[in-house]
Amino acid sequence: MNPSELLKGVNDAITVRRVYGDPIELDGVTVVPAAAVGGGGGGGGDSEDNGGGGFGLGARPVGAYVIKDGRVTWKPAWDPPRLAAVLLLAFLVASIGRRRRA
Repeated sequence: MNPSELLKGVNDAITVRRVYGDPIELDGVTVVPAAAVGGGGGGGGDSEDNGGGGFGLGARPVGAYVIKDGRVTWKPAWDPPRLAAVLLLAFLVASIGRRRRA
């Protein structure tokens, strides 16, 4: 893959459409879903024009904007695995803190 093809793929991947989904309307309420999106890429080559590159993209839901009666509110997404990881980390930090004080 040449660099211009790689950059076209990156350009197609990095767009506001990856962060905000299509608005959904029902009974006078509009919901606009949102996601956290991140990515990275790299490439390289040698003096004989041998090389390559790649790009990765990841996303997770973070919530939605809800529009009703002209008012916009933010409703965060509930992510059970992430919540469990944060609670576990908090428990471990508290445990280590108690052991150091004892």
